[in-house]
Amino acid sequence: MSRHDRLASRSTRFMNRLYARLSRRQPAATGFVSQPEPRTIGSFARGRQLVAGNLLFAGYLVESPTTGLWDVEAPDTAFDAERNGFSWLDDLASVGDLPAREKAQKWLWGWIDSHGNGGGLGWSPDLTGRRVIRWINHALFLLRGQDKEASETFYHSLSQQTWFLSHRWKGASPGLPRFEALTGLIYAGLALEGREELADPAIKALAQECQQQIDDQGGLPTRNPEELLEVFTLLSWAAAALHEAGRTVPPAHTAAIERIAPTLRTLRHSDGGLARLHGGGRGLEGWLDHALAASHVVESKTDGLAMGYARLSAGRSSVIIDASAPPTGAASTNAHASTLAFELTSGRRPLVVNCGSGEAFGVEWRRAGRATPSHSTLCIEGHSSARLSAPQKGTSHEILIESPDQVPVEMSEIASGFRFQGGHNGFDRHFGLTHARSLELSFDGRSLSGEDMLLAIEDESKHKFDKAMDALSLGGVGFDIRLHLHPEVDAALDLGGSAVSMALRSGEIWVFRHDGNCELKLEPSVYLEKTRLKPRATKQIILSGRAMQYATRIRWTLSKAQETAIAVRDLNRDDPEIFD
Repeated sequence: MSRHDRLASRSTRFMNRLYARLSRRQPAATGFVSQPEPRTIGSFARGRQLVAGNLLFAGYLVESPTTGLWDVEAPDTAFDAERNGFSWLDDLASVGDLPAREKAQKWLWGWIDSHGNGGGLGWSPDLTGRRVIRWINHALFLLRGQDKEASETFYHSLSQQTWFLSHRWKGASPGLPRFEALTGLIYAGLALEGREELADPAIKALAQECQQQIDDQGGLPTRNPEELLEVFTLLSWAAAALHEAGRTVPPAHTAAIERIAPTLRTLRHSDGGLARLHGGGRGLEGWLDHALAASHVVESKTDGLAMGYARLSAGRSSVIIDASAPPTGAASTNAHASTLAFELTSGRRPLVVNCGSGEAFGVEWRRAGRATPSHSTLCIEGHSSARLSAPQKGTSHEILIESPDQVPVEMSEIASGFRFQGGHNGFDRHFGLTHARSLELSFDGRSLSGEDMLLAIEDESKHKFDKAMDALSLGGVGFDIRLHLHPEVDAALDLGGSAVSMALRSGEIWVFRHDGNCELKLEPSVYLEKTRLKPRATKQIILSGRAMQYATRIRWTLSKAQETAIAVRDLNRDDPEIFD
């Protein structure tokens, strides 16, 4: 971190603390203008775990059946930030019984006692916005059975946080943090009696952010699908709050929602989950469908890229491909070196995946999850197609540097199905090679044909390749084509090592085959999910070879076994849950 960045960060923290403490002087609101309606979705299973005292935040589990949430020592700042954002309130409200409500009330008023005076990590604009939304959404759940003094304390704290947001929302980083801060301010300004005047500047500011942050493809600079869903949800909530208050939603706000919805449909697999790329996860079960339904936008993207991703869809199969260069600059903090990586889902069963974000499991897992070998694509000699910078001093943040700057793509319909063709020059700097990938999905969705090529095209690139060959004693440039499998896929290398059979829990059998002089292996891999305590073990198909010439081509296929699919369909004709 540069001296300028350190000073800016220190200044931001100082201003947050200053305005947090000044907020104590603000008068309390007397109540809500109208009865708040819960819109957030929680996890019932996680809510039950919280009631039992199992605190799972940011990949850390703290068992605390009796201790208050704020008496627990946070293992790191990510844990502290997650508990201060109050998203866990959605989970407790989804349980909704007396023990869950008592836990929620104890923890909320505990926060007011320990942090309500303006201290702690929670007084940042984005966390305050996130927290305010939850407090308002679940106000009836929280205030039930509380006396007048407790209610007044609740409204006074909400008033403090609303005033803080009105002065500090600009201190939130552009993107999701600022959308959270502004949506929280709009929510509170419209909901609390006597705070309506704070909503108007926030409504205008949110419209400006929509124009600046949501591009023509309906995407964000970070290219994180799950983050886009979060922004989309916030914009939909803000629009609903404006409609209920009899306010007009600014055209730029409405236009952003209309641009994002088709993009999210493109990034949605056939099982309803999002593509797990550039730091994003699948999204909470049902969250995407609920958000799309609430938006009332029915259009889908019919052609071209969506936030830099391509989609092939046929039958009940979906393929989503990272078809652009990774984000650059500040937006690359959580970016992955995943250009031309893809995921394949059959019905409701993910088959080929990417490892995902390792951020919840520490610095080393975070770095590993961002590297090209953690994605279903080709990598050379263990190199990534984009290089990470050294961690910024005093942080674990790294940005991608030396990313591909040329990523031509083409999508077309062919006689047998749909074709994606793309390439990138991420390996040109060191090896003089361009990676080109072609993927063809059959019309019935039962076969995906792939072709990967390594090409030294220009004279300068050929010179680099010759130099790399000399350094390797003319032994060739080693490469691996990796296909990471979902943990629920049961895979086995066939006798002779010429194919890999993969059984899905639906009963489907998929088979991977290849041609060319490559070695086929089935090796361990990991599946990284931020809602779990540790990485899940899974497997990966690895096709290894060496590039000896200026042009190397490898062909492979993933196809559904015809006879198995027919047998399972006949056995389970009336049970869509078994055969999907």
